[in-house]
Amino acid sequence: MKLVTYEAGAGPRVGALDDDGGVLDVGFEGDMVAFIEAGAPVGEGRDAGEARLLAPLRPRSMRDFLAFEGHLKGALGRLGRPIPDEWYDVPAYYKGMPDTVIGPEAMIPWPAFADRLDHELELAAVIARRCKDVPAAEAGAVIFGYTIWNDISARDVQTRELPIGMGPAKAKDWDGSNVLGPCLVTADELDAGGLRMEVRVNGERWGADTSASMHHSFADMIAYASMGQTLYPGEVFGSGTAAGGSGLELDRALQPGDLVELEIEGIGVLRNPIGQRGEG
Repeated sequence: MKLVTYEAGAGPRVGALDDDGGVLDVGFEGDMVAFIEAGAPVGEGRDAGEARLLAPLRPRSMRDFLAFEGHLKGALGRLGRPIPDEWYDVPAYYKGMPDTVIGPEAMIPWPAFADRLDHELELAAVIARRCKDVPAAEAGAVIFGYTIWNDISARDVQTRELPIGMGPAKAKDWDGSNVLGPCLVTADELDAGGLRMEVRVNGERWGADTSASMHHSFADMIAYASMGQTLYPGEVFGSGTAAGGSGLELDRALQPGDLVELEIEGIGVLRNPIGQRGEG
C-alpha cells in the first residue's frame, strides 16, 4: 500500500494512493505516526477529491547513516582522503531535526547563511513498532515501510563544520532542509534490496545507483541503533546518499529555480523546486 498524508481543506489526513494516483481517505482520525502506532487500521476508502500531498509523516526522530561506499569514495576522493577503516564495521549515523521536514512539490528554501546547496538521494525506512536490542536477523520485522529522503546540504557550511569533528549541524539544519515523500510504501509491498535510484535536475540525469549497493543494510542500522535504546513507531532511518546521488561527487551545485527529482523504483518521484538565495 502506498500511504500518504494529504490536505484537502480540512487539515492533514492519512490517505492511500489508488492505481491511478488518486487519493483515498483511509478513515483514520490522527496523523501518520499515530496511524502506524495503531497498527495501520485502514477503513473503507473514500475519494479525497482535490488533495495536496504533504510529507508522508512528521518523523518521531531522524537518523541518517552512510551506507553507500560509492558515494563515500566520490565525496572523500575529491578531498584526497580515504574511507576510514571503521566505516566498514560501524553503521554510524547523525541525527536530523523532524521539524525541518517538508513534502513533495514544496519549494526548498535557500537560507541566507549558505552559498552552495546540494541534494542527496536517499532511501528511508520507517520503524513500525516499539523495539529494543533487535538482532539484525529480526530487524526486517520492525520496518513499517519506505519513502524517499532528500537530505539537502549547504556544502560551503559543511566544509567549515566537518573539521571540528562533531558531524553536520547548520549544514543540514534549517526550515525545509529535509524532504520526504511522495508516499510511504508498506514493507509488505516493496523489497528494498535492489531498487533502482535516480536523480534528475531540470530533467537531466545527474546520477543513478541501486539499493543493492548498500554496504550497511537497514537490518544492520536497526540492530546498531537499538542497542540499549528503545525505538518507536514513526522513527526514520536514512540510507545515506546513493553513489551519484549528490552534486558533490560531480562538482556540480544547484542553482535557484532548479527542479530536483529523486526517483526510487516502487516508491515514485519526489519533486521539488529550489528557492531563491536568501529566502529561507
